[in-house]
Amino acid sequence: MSEVKPPALLIIDVQNAIDAPVWGRRGQASMEADIASLLSAWRRKGRPVFHVRHDSQNENSPYRPGQTGNDFKVEVTPLDGEVVVVKRTNSAFIGTDLEAQLRQAGITQLVITGVLLENSVDATLRMAGNLGFDVLLPAGAVASIDRTDRNGKLWPAEDVHALSLSILDGEYASVVEVQDLLAAEG
Repeated sequence: MSEVKPPALLIIDVQNAIDAPVWGRRGQASMEADIASLLSAWRRKGRPVFHVRHDSQNENSPYRPGQTGNDFKVEVTPLDGEVVVVKRTNSAFIGTDLEAQLRQAGITQLVITGVLLENSVDATLRMAGNLGFDVLLPAGAVASIDRTDRNGKLWPAEDVHALSLSILDGEYASVVEVQDLLAAEG
């Protein structure tokens, strides 16, 4: 019988660019602190950590390489030896070797965190599920922004966040609370 590997912590696009004015108002002000708590727990236990950095090809994007927005936020700066996956689309699995690295390490469960819940986190999480990974989504360790729909109605980040979590919970992931995950991981 093979050994069950601990879940990998996947931190998506937590870069300085998320604070750029172009995104508008962001909810979930404690996201960075919640991710930092998870990251600290994973590091303490020597568990696998994967940092995903978005290198936008759009010349107007704050995520474009060569500017401070492309840098990881200080709370989640990778340590030597931690994997950094560079993506150029919304899914961390498209055009990267993330799946191969996870399979090679024998990882079957992912704890997915980061920004934006309704964009890159959603795309990566759905693909992870489609590829057969078991996904945990800590509600406080992902963030959303205010969104205006096609009819011009403004949806506050908190509503976008709540609805996105509800859509993903069950079929695509198991939504959990950060504190419960930290307690379970010891």
